[in-house]
Amino acid sequence: MTAIEITKAGEPEVLQPVARAVPIPQSGEVLIKVAAAGINRPDVLQRQGSYAPPPGASDLPGLEVAGTIVALASDQASSNGATWKVGDQVMALTPGGGYAEYCVTPAAHCLRVPTGLDMAAAAAIPETFFTVWTNVFERARLQSGETFLVHGGSSGIGTTAIQLAHQFGARVFTTAGSDDKCRSCKELGADIAINYKSADFVEVIKKETGGAGIDVILDMVGGDYIPRNLKSLAVDGRLVQIAFLQGSSAEINLAPLMVKRQTITGSTLRPRSVADKAKIAAALSEKVLPLIDAGKVRPILYKTFPLREAAAAHRLMETSAHTGKIVLTV
Repeated sequence: MTAIEITKAGEPEVLQPVARAVPIPQSGEVLIKVAAAGINRPDVLQRQGSYAPPPGASDLPGLEVAGTIVALASDQASSNGATWKVGDQVMALTPGGGYAEYCVTPAAHCLRVPTGLDMAAAAAIPETFFTVWTNVFERARLQSGETFLVHGGSSGIGTTAIQLAHQFGARVFTTAGSDDKCRSCKELGADIAINYKSADFVEVIKKETGGAGIDVILDMVGGDYIPRNLKSLAVDGRLVQIAFLQGSSAEINLAPLMVKRQTITGSTLRPRSVADKAKIAAALSEKVLPLIDAGKVRPILYKTFPLREAAAAHRLMETSAHTGKIVLTV
């Protein structure tokens, strides 16, 4: 098969097409003939040499795919209310290896392709929807009627979080880097979209909430956003950290956190156990896929590239010019 290999840590050009043996599904796994694979920030970090695959995972990048099951281990055929068989079309979270013509992943991490979606759109779902669901609705326990802020509203995570929080009854705030991106975020369900280049989100939130603050914040920026996020949190507010694009260190005063009973938490998805990720898949199957079927939530697909042009796809991602997801097609 053709696969995209990280030849060495470096710039996008280190992503090169190579010939690899088709992987063989092990216990509990399925083999998927890949039609499309999503691009995510962790892929960029892996390419740069700062995000190693977990033990036992493929060294190839790619954390989500959509395609057709062509083989499965004999001891595992059922998950998430479905009995998978050869020929089924699925979208799946993968531990790695998605940038290839074939990919193996646990059967329990597969989901049916939602009604009306093509494979490119389906491949834009797993990584961001798994991440948003577990962090916003499980760890942070966002409830209807609460306020929610996601930074980077035009990203894959952002466009997903805006839509889900809106559908589940939250008042949604977001930040983005241009007026056009802010308008796109509002079209997806954001009530307040803040251009962080021309306004201070702390001050806007203070004004728009009457000083009450935000109940749940999802942040992937870090750095000096951390103390600013804490300043923007409401009493009993929850800050969930999922990445650190501007660094993981910050000086913060914890006294207000104690007084306002705030919570700082965070998680990574890739190193979690097969069982943990299977539980997230089951929750998505029950709670979220019906919303996608009904057209109330959708993956935002910005651009597709052929598999062999993975380097060009990474270059685009690093410009942050996109709104939504970038996907490789096979």
